[in-house]
Amino acid sequence: MDTLSSTLAAGGNAAASTGAVIPGWFMITSGIIVVAILIFDLLLVIKRPHVPSMREAGIWVAFYVALALAFAGSLFWIGDAQHGSEFLTGWLLEYSLSIDNLFVFIIIMSSFQVPRKYQQEVLMVGIIIAIIFRGIFILAGAAIINAFVEVFFLFGLFLLFVAYRQAFSSEDEGDGENALIRFLRKRINVVDEYHGNKLRVELDDGKKYWTPMFIVFLAIGSTDVMFALDSIPAIFGVTQNAFLVFTANVFALMGLRQLYFLLGGLVDKLVYLHYGIAAILAFIGVKLFLHALHETDVSWLSWGNSVPEVPTWLSLTFIVVAMVVATLASLWKMKREGKSFRDAGATETEAKQD
Repeated sequence: MDTLSSTLAAGGNAAASTGAVIPGWFMITSGIIVVAILIFDLLLVIKRPHVPSMREAGIWVAFYVALALAFAGSLFWIGDAQHGSEFLTGWLLEYSLSIDNLFVFIIIMSSFQVPRKYQQEVLMVGIIIAIIFRGIFILAGAAIINAFVEVFFLFGLFLLFVAYRQAFSSEDEGDGENALIRFLRKRINVVDEYHGNKLRVELDDGKKYWTPMFIVFLAIGSTDVMFALDSIPAIFGVTQNAFLVFTANVFALMGLRQLYFLLGGLVDKLVYLHYGIAAILAFIGVKLFLHALHETDVSWLSWGNSVPEVPTWLSLTFIVVAMVVATLASLWKMKREGKSFRDAGATETEAKQD
């Protein structure tokens, strides 16, 4: 356990030298609590597959938000204000970026016409896959940063590219299938109809076939890899503490399943939301560049020490303002076009699945 604790903390000690070191007992205790909640949530979905009501989804979202705030409060309570503010900023960043997950979840569910009764199970599996991949990328990212701080320049360039793609890409993703899924469909036997939540079935001809549920899990999992590639460089711009990076990701992802049912088809009606996300990614990309200028040992970049770094409070403020402005602008456009809040609910495809 001591080795694990030191590994998780190593990524942030250099960057957060003015703050307290997060105690090992705190990391272990909070990790156990989070894993226990995830297991309970997973068992609940498996034992009772259903479509949650707006009230149920709202209660769960509020619970996970309160849990994240309690975690931040506990960091402040142990006297670690710096790490507490870094966690809050990172959590808000990951929560806002997870809106992208919701977009793709909605597209995948609609394209594969997943029965709403089993959508909770699909989402839960997708979230667990996302947590696993992000954990791997976080540990790899922390190791790379410790050995090669100039990687922040690459992270910054990558985030600026992603921000541009987020704001101006016109790529059609409506078919819900990526290259991996199209490749597999041509090479394995897949039945057209769902057989409950089974991944593989044996039909009357004696042959075994994969079900659409298997394809949906692959679609969710493979897209989660891409989300991790976008997300992890962004949060390393807020904190380099691997423990905080991981917990911010976990707390942001834990409430995503309920948020999906709470918002229904609303997020795809907030037409300016992707501009807010693009602005956040671009801001963090610039912040990473400034941080790299301060940390690098390259002599001809020594002038970067005179450039001020972006403080955590400014990052937190920018994230909140960007999301609020994008949401209000989208709602204003809906109102101008005569669309009501109710009109922005579930799509026609989703309604047929009820």
